[in-house]
Amino acid sequence: MTDRQRCYPKKLVLATANPGKKKELQALLEGSGIKLVSLLEYPQLVLPEETGTTFVANAKIKARFVVEATGHWALSDDSGLVVDVLAGAPGVHSARYAGLKAVDSENNLKLLQALAEISDDQRTAAFVCVVVLASPAGEEFVFEGSCRGSIGRQLTGSGGFGYDPLFLVEPDYQLSMAQLSTVQKSVISHRGQALRKLRQWLGSFNKESVKKELTSPR
Repeated sequence: MTDRQRCYPKKLVLATANPGKKKELQALLEGSGIKLVSLLEYPQLVLPEETGTTFVANAKIKARFVVEATGHWALSDDSGLVVDVLAGAPGVHSARYAGLKAVDSENNLKLLQALAEISDDQRTAAFVCVVVLASPAGEEFVFEGSCRGSIGRQLTGSGGFGYDPLFLVEPDYQLSMAQLSTVQKSVISHRGQALRKLRQWLGSFNKESVKKELTSPR
């Protein structure tokens, strides 16, 4: 596909029906001119099983499925919590750490139990996010971000979702991810970092595409 044939994405279908994730991603893409819709608008679609062994692989599985099913550019992310003393667990299994249908409270409880005897200085961890942008032409673009911290001994804060109430952001903040404001979280979070890279790419892609369109022979 040539640059002239490639269309700048005006609409992205997010490969999730999670309203919390859509809200966070929409905030991070605010002002980009891109309409973001979730799978709540495509109730007939069921995402395939995430069989990948890495965040990149799982993000690509979801992005490919959505772009093929909808015909629109797709935006997927696979993110999770990597705990050093647990050899990287829960990792790619973060959303289903306590079982296939586990909810956040069950995953958090299992993590607290797994770290019950672990000292504070050994509770280091990182949130990791991989974002994949896929086009109807079969192109895939990967953007990554990570945020270091540690695992607290109790849930604190009411914002965010997943493991946010347990993840203590260090060293700049002595707060959990769930206690940060939307602005603070967008600056330091793993997803915020990955989305800023995506926004930068979209901006440069748009400018370059317009430039080539204006200068290419008709």
